Amino acid sequence: MQLQPTPSSVAFRLTGLTLGLVIIVNVIITGISGEQAARADTNSAPSVGGCPLFPPNNIWNHDISKLPVHPNSTHFIKSIGLQGHVHADFGAGLYNGASIGIPYVVVADKQKLVPVQFDYTGESDPGPYPIPTKVPIEGGTLSSGDRHVIVVNSGTCQLYEMFAAYPQSNGSWKAGSGAVWNLNSNALRPKSWTSADAAGLPILAGLVRYDEVAAGAINHALRFTVNRTQRAFLWPARHYASSDTDPNLPPMGLRLRLKAGVDISSFSPQNRVILTALKHYGMIVADNGSSWYISGAPDSHWNNDDLHELSEISGSDFEVVDESTLRISPDSGQARGHSVSSTPTPNPTTAQTFTPSPTTIAINLTGPSQAVNRKGSYPGGGDAAGGGWILTLLLFTVGGIAVLAMVAFVALRQRFGERR
Repeated sequence: MQLQPTPSSVAFRLTGLTLGLVIIVNVIITGISGEQAARADTNSAPSVGGCPLFPPNNIWNHDISKLPVHPNSTHFIKSIGLQGHVHADFGAGLYNGASIGIPYVVVADKQKLVPVQFDYTGESDPGPYPIPTKVPIEGGTLSSGDRHVIVVNSGTCQLYEMFAAYPQSNGSWKAGSGAVWNLNSNALRPKSWTSADAAGLPILAGLVRYDEVAAGAINHALRFTVNRTQRAFLWPARHYASSDTDPNLPPMGLRLRLKAGVDISSFSPQNRVILTALKHYGMIVADNGSSWYISGAPDSHWNNDDLHELSEISGSDFEVVDESTLRISPDSGQARGHSVSSTPTPNPTTAQTFTPSPTTIAINLTGPSQAVNRKGSYPGGGDAAGGGWILTLLLFTVGGIAVLAMVAFVALRQRFGERR
């Protein structure tokens, strides 16, 4: 005789199934959390060509979101331009026949060294430099602008940067100034020395790079220019390029950040990565030029129309920070109490896939569901990544399974009741 299942035995089986599914969901969610944590650790130190972009405790890589506002912040921002707007000085394609942005190239240790002659010999690191024959020049080969040339030797982790660089017919180069950086060191330029940049700082460390945006986070300060600067510089800058002593003008090395209350939730995933970096790592005055122009490397995958949307951010959305307490030595870029942001990446809700450059890995970028709006309300804890969605998903999953189990149990009871 075939035994008929009883309501209690069926309920027991459903309960076991429910618990099993809960365990499976929990394991999956835990795995996702671990992957995100691992990715955050990987993103904590910027790198290029297999080399670090300076040590993790370098001031470029320090989260300054909690630093106090500089006492002269209001006047500094006013002098740069309250009504000015952010401009992404980089992009895809060509402008006037040249790529848009400051290019760089990574070479192997076997790259041939070539002689370089400098106009500012007393403040330049002597050659030879490992410059490829077809190295990209900012503005193109016919440019009369800054003509920066940036080369990273992946074998020695040395960074070579030149300003006003011109190739010569004999294979050598002539440049206005040049600097060589050990990417594993916090050493700064000698005091009052320029570099390939007016502030005496490295250029590559502050560029917005597409591979970082595609990876979901920029974990370093950005480089930007202002129209007028002061005849002064602040650590970690080493050089000024002005005769104006107005104390309300920004000195070289001044660091700004996007205010925490600025709502960035309506921007694209690409732009949210950049704006999140500006909240956590800020941007440093590095040269004279157009105000609020942020520097980046050219890449065919940039969306120029999308980058233009960054112009919705105005000067009044920024504040100047006081990072003087982070300085350990005036001749070192090492920052006191090194802080790696635990929440530098936009919080995921809506996925958008970027196609990366050949040297980067394709991953999905995700957009934030939480942001602090301009009116000061806090709908979900900020624009940075959080783990609340994991708990929400778990609760919905468990609740849904429990409801299904209850419905099935009631249906079985009715069925057995009818048979009786």
